[in-house]
Amino acid sequence: MDLGLTGKVAIVTGGSRGIGRAIARELAREGSDVAICARQRQALDEAAKALSQETGRRIIPIVADTMSSESVAQLVKATVAALGRVDVLVNNASTPGGMVRGPLADADDKTLLEDIDTKVVGYLRCAKAVAPHMRQRKWGRIINIGGLSGRRSGNISGLRNAAVVHLTKTLADELGAHGITVNLVHPGATRTERTDAETERRAASNAIRRIVDASEIAQVVAFLASVKAANVTGVAIDASGGSIPVMFQ
Repeated sequence: MDLGLTGKVAIVTGGSRGIGRAIARELAREGSDVAICARQRQALDEAAKALSQETGRRIIPIVADTMSSESVAQLVKATVAALGRVDVLVNNASTPGGMVRGPLADADDKTLLEDIDTKVVGYLRCAKAVAPHMRQRKWGRIINIGGLSGRRSGNISGLRNAAVVHLTKTLADELGAHGITVNLVHPGATRTERTDAETERRAASNAIRRIVDASEIAQVVAFLASVKAANVTGVAIDASGGSIPVMFQ
């Protein structure tokens, strides 16, 4: 299937490793040029070089901190300067699983605020920075990476994923008339370069009886970024292999 992504330009935050890197790879394989951002220069440069060699597309490494509006603005400015425009934004930069996972007695409010600033407000900063470029072209795709802790109890940092659901629908309603779709993908336990054997074993209790690979999350994101998904907006997709035993309407 031709997803119509050849020649498009994407920004993937948190793109130097894990799910973000897999998403950058998949978008590049579909013909997009990609700016990847993270806070560590060495990891970014290594990822950009490897992905460029693997896919033959332009992969631009840009150091950026999504907790800073100024840094996000520079990220978008540098992307446009290097690649000409921005068609797709994948908001992925965050601490996997969140930083406040223990009981209430151990929960640190400053750490929780940092989690929210990175994932919720950081996503907002990036969307706000790219939206004018997308509006000008009357086309755009924003895909937020959430997490299933927003649908189950037990992890205080999971509230950031619930907040991203609200943000996604709110932006979808505002930007839809400008040809911009905004959607959310919820990974569950996902195989990346950091996954250990115990995580693999626990993940096998989902409906498909195996852990989901980061490349499979990337394929969902690539579809949502494509011309084929023009009528899909404001939705949250569970891409965990059926790890929650209920359906959400």
